[in-house]
Amino acid sequence: MSRKRLFAPLRRRRTRALKTRPNLRRQLDMQIRQSDTKTTFTFPVGYHRFHKKQLFNFQLNRWYSLGYARFEDMAKAGSRIATFGDWKREMLGLAEQALREERLVNAAFCCRAAEFYTMSNDPDKEILYDRFIDLFYRTVERDRIARHRVPYQGGFLPAITVPASSEKKGTILLHGGFDSFIEEWYSMMRYFADHGYDVIGFEGPGQGAALRKYQLPITYEWEKPTKAVLDFFSLTDVTLIGMSMGGWFSLRAAAFEPRVQRVIASGHAIDYMKSMNAVLRAIHLWFMEHCRTWTERMAEQKFRGEGQAAWVVDHLKYITKKAKALDALDFYLVLNEENIHSELLTQDVLVLSGREDHFIPRKMHEMQIAALVRARTVTGRMFTRQEHAQNHCQTGNIGLALEVMRTWIEERTHC
Repeated sequence: MSRKRLFAPLRRRRTRALKTRPNLRRQLDMQIRQSDTKTTFTFPVGYHRFHKKQLFNFQLNRWYSLGYARFEDMAKAGSRIATFGDWKREMLGLAEQALREERLVNAAFCCRAAEFYTMSNDPDKEILYDRFIDLFYRTVERDRIARHRVPYQGGFLPAITVPASSEKKGTILLHGGFDSFIEEWYSMMRYFADHGYDVIGFEGPGQGAALRKYQLPITYEWEKPTKAVLDFFSLTDVTLIGMSMGGWFSLRAAAFEPRVQRVIASGHAIDYMKSMNAVLRAIHLWFMEHCRTWTERMAEQKFRGEGQAAWVVDHLKYITKKAKALDALDFYLVLNEENIHSELLTQDVLVLSGREDHFIPRKMHEMQIAALVRARTVTGRMFTRQEHAQNHCQTGNIGLALEVMRTWIEERTHC
């Protein structure tokens, strides 16, 4: 595979556009169709065993389930991956192949996938991010979308607006959480726009370009970036959707922002430390408070190299802009049931969870529902294996999750 060919357009992107060929308008693949005006997506049903380890299997299913990757490519990659190094190599190989075949959506998201498990100290991380962004926006250049920069604390929050394809029913704000870019949610944004909603996707501090280009570290006070976006677009009545850890952020924002009239939280924990066993949690907290220097030394040794924990800590240091593991892990401590302020929400609330979510235990769903004591209405939806939506953020049946969200929004919209 030629890394030179894959990365070369980045080195000259400021001086000339990427060349395209006359047949670029052909169908990209079986999941992605382009008309003269917009890109449309279909969401395949099923959570597949692309890899024996959930560390890799979930990510392979993630891009496939959102409509951005081909089944055969994810299956091929899964059979060849054992390490993060393998992951990067295989995803770059798929990106190169997709470029040769002019499947730009597939190429873009293979670059994104390669970036995902690239550690923060690897110079390729920024290069892969830039390549993903370059390819993504070339893919959707015929769509009726606009990119914005929302001023925020000396930097900017990136935002995408996707206008309703038909008579407008309302406005939806959407964002991710711990590790996503707003471009990843484009297929979902497109779905809502095609059903009559103006959609604004935005990145808050610690996400995407807000972190990489404007050096804004993540914050739990999500009402602040949400306010900036609402002010910038002069919005007064919106539905706010937060995905994954973004579910916690969205509920926190709604607690302090009355312009959010409806809020949907998908795949979050009301208290991230309480996701673990109570005894184990108590031990962790005691050592973090009373033996911090020793614990820091042990943490740095434990979280080196491969594995889910190593990646999580590295990414947490990256998005918090903290040099030490424990300083970064302190962020998890503030994502608790007190700081989310569930008791302050007076809006309509929809909480979505997967019965077999490997990140978030089922008890978090029940705790969140019980904590919304003042909300106008509270709806909880637990997705199951029979629906192929039992995993994190309903990966395996995104289409069903979107249908549930849309139906709920329509039922809760007050005219």
